[in-house]
Amino acid sequence: MTKRLAVATSLLFVFLAGCQTNDTTDGVVRTNEPAKGDYTAFGDTFDGLKTISNVDYYASDQAVTEAKTQFRSENYGNAGALFYKATRLTPNDGVAWLGLAATCDRIRRFDLSDMAYAKAYRLLGATPEYYNNLGYSYLLRGKLQDARSNFLKAYELAPNDPTVANNLKLLSSSVRNIERS
Repeated sequence: MTKRLAVATSLLFVFLAGCQTNDTTDGVVRTNEPAKGDYTAFGDTFDGLKTISNVDYYASDQAVTEAKTQFRSENYGNAGALFYKATRLTPNDGVAWLGLAATCDRIRRFDLSDMAYAKAYRLLGATPEYYNNLGYSYLLRGKLQDARSNFLKAYELAPNDPTVANNLKLLSSSVRNIERS
């Protein structure tokens, strides 16, 4: 499967390189500008010039890296869009699905996060990151017993992980400070 992906990627680069032209009519070398007109490439029709930036090609890991940066900056909409793009580029990328689930949690779209967590579990299995993120999801929903159960599973798998330990402390402070109206 990996060899097929490598061959397909190589063919894509050969195709893209074959589409480049060297138009020097004004002394400037243009490498990504075919003649003007309507073009169909990758299922899209473009009027005028078609450049590499119009193709929207990202390697999955590049999209995930950018998404994590956006997530850390609390730009959850941008992070979600990039994680979603990564899941479309590489549907078997469990890290992208886990990131998408966490992003959906932050924008309180728990219906979408549940679907993304299910996909992430099928791809990643029972990892500390999975249980920690799912526990945090339940914490955000106010389901403290489910949160505790998942944090404890994460702790069993990674007892020295500071994130898991901090989330367990956060959970215990949430339990002590319950406000009732």
